[in-house]
Amino acid sequence: MFNQLREDINSVFHRDPAARNTFEVLTNYPGLHALLSHRFAHWLWGLGLKWLARTISTIARWLTGIEIHPGATIGRRFFIDHGMGVVIGETTVIGDDVTLYQGVTLGGTSWNKGKRHPTIGNGVVVGAGAKILGPFEVGEGAKIGSNSVVTKAVPAGATVVGIPGRSIVKRKSEDDVRRKEMEERMGFDAYGVTEEMPDPVARSMRALLDHMHAVDDRIETMCKALKKVNSEYQNGELPPLHDEDFDCVRDETDTRS
Repeated sequence: MFNQLREDINSVFHRDPAARNTFEVLTNYPGLHALLSHRFAHWLWGLGLKWLARTISTIARWLTGIEIHPGATIGRRFFIDHGMGVVIGETTVIGDDVTLYQGVTLGGTSWNKGKRHPTIGNGVVVGAGAKILGPFEVGEGAKIGSNSVVTKAVPAGATVVGIPGRSIVKRKSEDDVRRKEMEERMGFDAYGVTEEMPDPVARSMRALLDHMHAVDDRIETMCKALKKVNSEYQNGELPPLHDEDFDCVRDETDTRS
């Protein structure tokens, strides 16, 4: 029991930079209070003491603003950040290392008995205000964007955005490695907004960087060919890129840091 409590506390430090010490976490984190109350209520639920389990769940909701049905199954290192308005239904199954933010609903769409609520895989992050409704699975490592409404299964590693939620699976390619190298040379993250987000500036920067890389490859190929034709040809270095050349495209927060 104490090992599990230690894991729960460490998960707060790992995922919330505002956490300063163990005493503060134990006394001022409603997500942790709701989780500890649920673990006790879930134990009582398993013993058949369902009224008492529901009563403890209701008291925890009054105190924390987080409603977790005692029948829900929750894995290790579960973290609810802020937490107000979180609702977790009876047949919900949550894996390990899952993070929920405020206003999240893990609910059902049927009044029938049986499995009505979602199954959340390991390492899933659910953004503020998101609604996951129905008896389907959210795959490991998936990310649910804030205020998304998800009503069907989510593949592992996918990102879900919008209403209704749309799943976007990011597939790595050789171009991703090239772009990362270009970002490091330029000294700033050109893809702070991910590819699947509809940001025209980010897409324009992506197209420009891809074009620049293609030009660099073409020039390097030409220089190698010239060197083979004329042994006296000297292949000069391209001018370096400096951080200050890109101050105009940095965010104010980036320049302050």
